This record gives sequence, C-alpha cells and structure tokens, in this order.
Amino acid sequence: MVSSTKTAVRTPSPAPIAGKVDDAIPSTDFGILPIPKRLRYDPDKPFHFGLLLNLSFGFASTFVVANLYYCQPLLIEFSDSFDVTYSEVSVIPTLIQAGYATGLLLISPLGDLVRRRQLILLLVLVSTTLTIGLGITPNLRVFEVLCYLIGVASVTPQILMPLAVDLATPERRASALAVVLSGLMLGILIARVLAGVIGNFNTWRIVYYMAIGVQFLVLVGAYSILPDYPAKNRDLTYFKILYTMAKYAVTEPLVIQTSLINIASSACFTSFWVTLTFLLGGPPYYYSTLDIGLFGLVGMLGVLVGPVMGRLIDNLIPWYATLVATSALLVFQSIQTAAGGINVSAIVIACFGLDVARQVQQVSLSTAVFSISTAARSRLNAILILSLFIGQVMGTSVGTQVFVQYGWRACSLLMFALYAFQLWMLLLRGPHCPRGHWFGWEGGFEARKSVVEARKRDDGSKAADPESIDEPPPEKMEEGLVQHTKSGDAANAA
Repeated sequence: MVSSTKTAVRTPSPAPIAGKVDDAIPSTDFGILPIPKRLRYDPDKPFHFGLLLNLSFGFASTFVVANLYYCQPLLIEFSDSFDVTYSEVSVIPTLIQAGYATGLLLISPLGDLVRRRQLILLLVLVSTTLTIGLGITPNLRVFEVLCYLIGVASVTPQILMPLAVDLATPERRASALAVVLSGLMLGILIARVLAGVIGNFNTWRIVYYMAIGVQFLVLVGAYSILPDYPAKNRDLTYFKILYTMAKYAVTEPLVIQTSLINIASSACFTSFWVTLTFLLGGPPYYYSTLDIGLFGLVGMLGVLVGPVMGRLIDNLIPWYATLVATSALLVFQSIQTAAGGINVSAIVIACFGLDVARQVQQVSLSTAVFSISTAARSRLNAILILSLFIGQVMGTSVGTQVFVQYGWRACSLLMFALYAFQLWMLLLRGPHCPRGHWFGWEGGFEARKSVVEARKRDDGSKAADPESIDEPPPEKMEEGLVQHTKSGDAANAA
C-alpha cells in the first residue's frame, strides 16, 4: 500500500513516500526525548531547508568521517604507547575501514526504513561514546575492537546525503549534496592534519579527547536543528531493504554504469594522493614531511570550491556535468603525466584541478542516481559509496605497486587510461537514455534542466487527457522493484 504525502520542503512538487505515514505526528525521539516543536514533521507546514542547515550537515559530516582517519598519522605513537611493534598497530586503519564497510552495507540502508532524525542521533551518540573508550583504554586489543565499532557507527554522512536531497527543493538538490560532500571530503583531509599536529606536540590521546568534544557538538546540534522526517517504505522489512539494494546493484543500468565510473575514479584519486608522498619525497624535490603535508591545503581549497560548482550542476542535466568533469580530469591528469616529476607547479595545478573535477563528477553522478527513486535513496547511496570504497582499495594497492616498480610516469599513465575508461563508460549511455536501457542516445541532446522539465510538464498535461487515463503515471512505478497500485489493492479487496 502506498499513499502520497507532502515532504517537509518540496511544496511545488511533493514526492511520494512509500508506506503510509501515521496520522499522529511524532513528538518524541525514542519515545522519551521531546522533539522541539519547530522540528516536528508537518506536511501542511513545509520545513525550510536553508543554507545554515545545509552547512550544519556539512559540519557534521566533517567531524564524523574524521573518526576514520585520525589514526593514520598516529601509528608510531600507538606503537610507543602500547609498547608493541609497528606491524601490530598497522592493522588499526584496516580495522576502521572494515568497520566502515560493514556500516555502509548494513546500517546506511536503514535510512530508507526508519526515521532518520532518530537514526542520526543514535549513531552520533554511539560513535561519541566509543571515542571515549579510545581516549582512555590502556589495552591494544580493546582499542582495536573499539576502532572497528567506531568505523561501523561513522556512517552518519551517508544518512545525511540522501536526507539533504530529500529536504532540498528540486532546483537546489545538487548544490545541497555538494555542501555535504564537501564536508565529508574536508573531514578526510583535516583529520590527518589535526591528528599529525596534535600528536607531534602532545600525547595522541588529546586527539581523541578533541574528537569527543566535536562529536558532542554534532550531537547537540543534531538534536537542536535536525528536522524530523517520516519513515519511508514502512511496508518493507530490513532484509527486503537489503535484497532490493542488491537488486539495484545488478539490474539498474545507470547504477551499474555509475558504480564502474566511481570505482575507476576513486582508484585514480586515491592513487594520486598516496603516491604523491613518494614523488615529492624523492628526486628531484626531496621535500620534508611538513612540506608534503602542505599540499593537502591545495586539496582543501579544491574541496571548498565544490559547493559553488554544485550550484552550476543544478542548472544542467547531470550527464553533461559528469562529461565536463571527466574531461577535466583527463586534462589535469595529462598535466601530471607530462610534468609531474619535472616541475612542482604541474603538481599544484593537478592537485587543485583533480580535486575540483572529482567532486563535480561525484555530485553529478549521485544526483543522477538519486533520481531513480525517492524511496530508495539511502540504498542507492550505499551502493555508490561501496563502489568508492572498492576504488580506494584498488588505487592504494595498484597505484603504489606501479609507482615503486615502474616510476611516477607509468603510474600517471595508468591513471590517465582509467580516466579515459570513465569517459568511454559515460558515452555508452546518452544524457536522456531511458532508465531501463543499457546503451543508447535516445531523447535528444538538450543540456538545460529547465527546458527538459518544461517538456516533461507538457507531456504530463497531455497524459492527463481522459483518453489516456488507463496509462499509470510514473509515480506509481515506485522503485521499479516493489510496485503498489491502488487499483490492485481495490481488486484484491473485492
């Protein structure tokens, strides 16, 4: 059974929510914690998703995802503190990433099943509590177990990204997503910098005391400003959610195409930053660790440009934004291939350009995939992030091996070939290729989103003609996996 309800902000074109929303608006979280009245879901009083709330989503993403990366510059300090060898502490980053993969697979899809305000509050509370354990435990084994569990609980950004798309108005979805994604990428970069600086001048435990503080701020902020939103897909079970996620991953042409592009792009991006340390530390540069770390600031600048580019993506069909971004990745990688080992200015240009283009590519791909189903955005996002995760593992291992054995230019040429593969994958399906088609260029070449939407409205008005009343509207085809129609319910009742 499906009933269409208004979302809290999309007043012009409310999207259907699979599953019936209770008549009584929830007034508490977890049955005991009162929700501020201004944050309670009310379909008759749309909630305004403004810049402040969008930036708050980005802030939360920054300091939650940072949990995954604080440990990386601190491995030597861990070895000294726990009085163990380097090889024993080297497993810590792997455990955290393994926990994160577990959370992506098993927890982030819950965004399509439960109220997301409660889910986010619970996840941040759990990660904050576990971080307290990291800061005080004297036992390495306990520390490792806590690291894995923190990885599992640090998927809050993957709940926030689909929520931002749901709350934003249609003309601001890409820019809203870009802000949250920028916060996530900034967290990856800033965590290493903060942990390295603090660990260099004080005990490593101060890093986790700081992490407790910022996560507590995220928890208080989430309670104070995060709007409540009704649960989606109440007619599905948790295992059905996981099943449909797996089905999307192998039956949806756009999801498969995007995942393959994501894997290759993430491998290139990760390989660039991992091997950059080897390139700058060796001939002809011989830079110090501090000098190499400053190149991360160039990457941060590229991340901060992301939200501006997101606003531009809002005006385009996502395919064209992906085309521009992938072409730019090829250009900047060619600069790195030609002169990365000769002139440092080429590396600076590549650092900035690859960061900006990579973010535009990811935002545009995510925007396109989220349009498949409003009721399955958390599952779709989980698939995309898992593909990024696979690419990171590939880029780290393969990129390092090629660099060490064959040099910087061979590694750069391999990444250039992977960017060319992404462009080829994108061109297999045109900007308006129908959802169920694996290949094709049907639908023309119009790039402006406003023009395409105007055409759809015209087609919709024609479809409303009584002669075509038997043709079901697209909204009734929710997800393409679990179809619910009122006519079917009525027939069963009869």
